[in-house]
Amino acid sequence: MKVNNDKPIVIGVAGGSGSGKTSVTRAICERFVDKSILVMEQDFYYKDQSHLPFEERLKTNYDHPFAFDNDLLIDHLQKLLTHQSINKPIYDFKRHTRSEETMFIHPKEVIILEGILILEDQRLIDMMDIKVFVDTDPDLRIIRRLLRDINDRGRTIDSVIDQYLNVVRPMHLQFIEPTKRYADIIIPEGGENHVAIDLMATKVETILSRKK
Repeated sequence: MKVNNDKPIVIGVAGGSGSGKTSVTRAICERFVDKSILVMEQDFYYKDQSHLPFEERLKTNYDHPFAFDNDLLIDHLQKLLTHQSINKPIYDFKRHTRSEETMFIHPKEVIILEGILILEDQRLIDMMDIKVFVDTDPDLRIIRRLLRDINDRGRTIDSVIDQYLNVVRPMHLQFIEPTKRYADIIIPEGGENHVAIDLMATKVETILSRKK
């Protein structure tokens, strides 16, 4: 494999909602504390909905590919890969639209792209050096999502369960689960699977060593 010594490494971490993508990302960061690492969350790149009434924003299907502004995400990744800084958007899940604030981000040696549908867009796949899919049982995923949406996003139990049954689960089966076939590494149970994390870290180390 030809390695571009000047190009940052891009690690894609995909998987269903509540699968443990964040714990895997955290485990990767802990393994490479001596490297400069940047995490790019696909969740931050939901489309801006400020032009819509709040009642219309509530109808958004956040688990469908059309919910994401992948054009902006790809543009930002391309800038980072050519060592340009970006203004990363922030999404306000309580207002169901993009925040007016942004985060100024500098390029790093390793970029971790995390999101439920990053393996659904071939343009994103082509930018990744390593593709990971976190595969976790549905019962664990719904519990994790329930806790997250209630504690962090101001949702009610009834609304989370209704959304899971009518939107999240069918979207997972239709769009997210099929992208598993594009993964180089499948990690069951998220960051607690230390063997899989070790294998993935070894691959990253191999690519980094080729850049030296």
